[in-house]
Amino acid sequence: MPQPSAQAPAAVAMVRPHRFHPNPDTAADNAFQSQTAQAPEAIARLAHAEVTAAAARLQAAGVRVHLFEDLGERDTPDAVFPNNWFSTHAGGHVAIYPMFAESRRRERRTDVIEMLKAEYRVQDVIDYSGLEPDGMFLEGTGAMVLDHIARVAYTAQSNRADPVALERFCTHFNYEPMAFATADAQGLPCYHTNVMLCVGTDFALGGFHLIRDPARRQAVRERLAESGRAVIELSAQQIGAFAGNALELTGAQGRVLALSARAAASLSAEQKAVIERSATLLPLDVPTIELAGGSVRCMLAGIHLARRG
Repeated sequence: MPQPSAQAPAAVAMVRPHRFHPNPDTAADNAFQSQTAQAPEAIARLAHAEVTAAAARLQAAGVRVHLFEDLGERDTPDAVFPNNWFSTHAGGHVAIYPMFAESRRRERRTDVIEMLKAEYRVQDVIDYSGLEPDGMFLEGTGAMVLDHIARVAYTAQSNRADPVALERFCTHFNYEPMAFATADAQGLPCYHTNVMLCVGTDFALGGFHLIRDPARRQAVRERLAESGRAVIELSAQQIGAFAGNALELTGAQGRVLALSARAAASLSAEQKAVIERSATLLPLDVPTIELAGGSVRCMLAGIHLARRG
């Protein structure tokens, strides 16, 4: 069995939505969102079932899942994506983030933080949400893809990743910022880094073609490779299928790569073979959730904290 990895948490927090729907507040800069003719009640019911099934599959693989309910009373359509508003870090550190869309600011909830304090060893909580009135946003591990081993914060520049907020986070949490400009075929930037990049223990999946500057593109590739990782290039089609939106976790039998069934189906046999040298693929069926422009990685807030007791 592979050794425990700082990159692959053994526990996650998830939020099960009761009134899920794609968020109109975030559609302008999220090219991954999709329109649907399904009735709102049907969408909400399907999303609830998808999260329930995903949590059960993760638990069956030996991942500890803290499942919270979002009853929709505060109008929080993106609550299913908790990784954007908080993150946890080895040594007992927790960060709370400033969110770009006003509706997403309502997703922050004290019961999640209190659970972390009760179940894990939390030393401090650094709250950056006070940056919102100044127009500075940093949407957690959506805006940043963190290499917890080499201490690098890979960040696609966007209105959801303010450079000042990024610098503050990196100073507090001891990461080196590595920011870059991105553009898709329509010239639009990636709204979140975690739709184009996944950093595992022994591999990295990336849509490096999206990085606009060729020199910066090569620098990011080299930085990932110098840590000993196999660098797997994802095509535009694979990025569109959310193949970059994956998260490595530690299960009962070793490391797993949680990703959507659609993402897993888009990978080639060669790409899967590279991943499976160190992690077992764990596809989760979340097509309704993906209508909102995020996938499995967005649904999982990894817990990098030591358990109490």
